[in-house]
Amino acid sequence: MSNELIGVFPLWKPKGMTSFSAVREVGKRFGTKKAGHTGTLDPDVEGVLPVCLGRATKIVEYLTAEKKTYIGEVTLGFSTTTEDSSGELVDKKEIKEDITEDSAKAVLRQLEGVIKQTPPMYSAVKIKGKKLYEYAREGITIDRPSREITIYELELLDHPKKNQDGTVSFSFRAVCSKGTYIRTLTVAIGEKLGYPAHMSHLIREASGAFHRENCYTLETLDEYRLQDKQQDLLISPEEALSSFPKITVTDHDAMRVMQGAILTIPEEVKSMDETIWGLYNQQGECLALYKKDEKRADSMKPEKMIRTVHQR
Repeated sequence: MSNELIGVFPLWKPKGMTSFSAVREVGKRFGTKKAGHTGTLDPDVEGVLPVCLGRATKIVEYLTAEKKTYIGEVTLGFSTTTEDSSGELVDKKEIKEDITEDSAKAVLRQLEGVIKQTPPMYSAVKIKGKKLYEYAREGITIDRPSREITIYELELLDHPKKNQDGTVSFSFRAVCSKGTYIRTLTVAIGEKLGYPAHMSHLIREASGAFHRENCYTLETLDEYRLQDKQQDLLISPEEALSSFPKITVTDHDAMRVMQGAILTIPEEVKSMDETIWGLYNQQGECLALYKKDEKRADSMKPEKMIRTVHQR
């Protein structure tokens, strides 16, 4: 195989930087414009943002994890246009009662499971070819379809505390499906407690197989780059795709895979529920993702080519 750049950089995105800027900065440090992230983080949010580089950009959509973990903070007392602390005031209500730990826990329990969410106007969801935040900036509010998301866990992390401005805040840990808006979740928490609310802080702790402890800051990347060792920080496509079942093919079939051939599904994986497999050569390199061929019995076809005969 060639020395062409291919890998995933597990970035810890800093607060105050857009995901687009973060990806551009990582790509610049690796000397490539071919870079893409696996799930947008708002500028005010810090956390796990895997960046695919070179030919690894082909697998971006497969690393958009089904499960993500967040540490968030909800503040009760007022809501905003953006559903976080950066927006303009929408509604305000004085908090006269005590928000207890028990009442907060009870509300969090109610929001676990499959729930419906309507994407906020300040989001990157596209409707009629235009992102919602673009409509919002023009002062236009449009109907957005609600969608089902899953909150696997919602845990209270501290006792609700009264702030100097009369608001009440508490932190929580959420394990949720992709497509979940934590901002919108905090608004729902407030509604169930009887108050307008917004998200006052958020960190993404994990995105699928990528966790906080495995990530690097841009500063760390710069230190490695000074020693020309930035490649040491990359995760291989093989490691990034390790959640997909693995099929190792013969040298003969490896060539056929890189040509995009349709293959027979091996007996040992026919009974698997999975419909997508990673196909590897004898050297342990992932050549492609294959899926069941609906038109041909016991056959599989390319889902995504990672290495081809022209990119060995």
